[in-house]
Formats: sequence, C-alpha cells, structure tokens
Amino acid sequence: MAKLIETYNGLPISAPAMREVPLTENGEALQFARDLAAGSINIVVFLTGAGARALLNIVSSEQSSEVFLQSLRRTRVAARGPKPVSVMREWNVPVEVSAPEPNTWRELLASMEKMAGGLQAQRVAVQEYGVSNPKFLSALRQRGAIVRRVPVYQWALPHDAAPLREAVAAVADGTVNIVLFTTGVQAVHLFEVAGNQEERLRAGFRKVVVASIGPSTTETLAGLGVTADMEPSHPKMGILVKEAAERSTELLAEKLKS
Repeated sequence: MAKLIETYNGLPISAPAMREVPLTENGEALQFARDLAAGSINIVVFLTGAGARALLNIVSSEQSSEVFLQSLRRTRVAARGPKPVSVMREWNVPVEVSAPEPNTWRELLASMEKMAGGLQAQRVAVQEYGVSNPKFLSALRQRGAIVRRVPVYQWALPHDAAPLREAVAAVADGTVNIVLFTTGVQAVHLFEVAGNQEERLRAGFRKVVVASIGPSTTETLAGLGVTADMEPSHPKMGILVKEAAERSTELLAEKLKS
C-alpha cells in the first residue's frame, strides 16, 4: 500500500496493526472435517480464501486433503467474496452462492436465503477468520439454521507495536491528514494500543479523513465511535487509495468546517 500512496504523491506512514496467529488447539476444525465426511453438514460457508487454505492445512494433519475436498464437493458451499471463490475453483469445489459487492456478511446472507429449500433446519458450518461475526451467526440462526463455528486462526497485535503507538499519536496530534483502514481489526487494535489516549485518538479522527475499505470495516469503526468519511466504489485496496487521493482535499475541508 505504501508504494500505491506514493504513486499519488502521498507520504505513507506505515503502521502494521495485526499478525496472524494459528490456534493452539484445532479440535473444532478437526471435528468439523469428521462430520463433513460423515455427511452431517448441509452447508459450508467460507468467509476468506486464507481461512479456507488454513482449514485445509489443519485438516490434512488427520485426513488426506483429497478426502476433505471430496467431502466438500458433496456439500453445498457458500463463499463471501472473490478470494474464497477463487480457492474453491482451484480445488474444483462448486460454489452454490457467493456475495456480490461489497462482499459483506449481509450480501452473503441475502444470497444464502435464496438457496433452494431455504435455511430452516440446515446444518451450517461457518469458517471464521480471526474474529467471530456474531451478527452473521445470529442472523443465520434467526432463519432456522443450526450453526457451528469453525475457527482456524486469530489476529493478535504485532510483535512490535511501536509503529502502531506512533500512529495513535499522529492521529491524536493531527499530524496526518488521511487514515486508511482495510479491515476492522486494524481499528480495534489501534484503540487497544491507545490505552488512556483513547479519547484523544477519537477526537483526532474528527479532524482527519477516515477512509474505509467497505461496510464491514465501517461498521467496526462506528462501534468504536469513529465515522468513516468514504468507502471506495469497489472494495479493493488500489481503488481505496486512488479514490482517497482524489477526494481527500475536499473531504478534509468539509470536515474541518464542521
């Protein structure tokens, strides 16, 4: 992203906000694979491509990859966006429904509601990707689905949180003009590192342009008391940077007036 920002004459300040941590225990994922092979799961939901690959890697410790993939091919599959769809295509696993842009759980849910037979009494396994999505799980249950979570990894703070603390100070002190978020986890970790500077950080966000990759991230920001000023026309990092560059001057001027 830093090089993209420089392309539009911006000065990037990089603040890595998270790292992927494998789960120490993978009992839920392994039991899911056993139940899938036994035919006791009706629908499998893949939320990320990386999560799908991590799941296959975990399952391979107990059964062959091909056995797992054959089980998937016999099961109805839903995917949240293009990345898990691409992985399923690589695995030769048919995807019955996928979410249109902006590829949030809401679009995925709407697509799943149109699946033949509906969701009532369907046993649905949801591959999770670092953080759970209780709203999505609850919405599935409200529609009669029997839902199980399949966590495969989680997000932690980076080993070196100094750049993140520097980002907190930069926003709080008003020394940056634009903050780009490509996932809600970044925002959660930023506030976690802020500690007793949380209110200063929140106040700082009222004086900079907050650019969010899409609705899920915007929703997370809102939960932290931060309003996203823009989302890109398509939820892609390159488009986010391009459109933030095009709109930031106007957005910042409007924000500082209010």
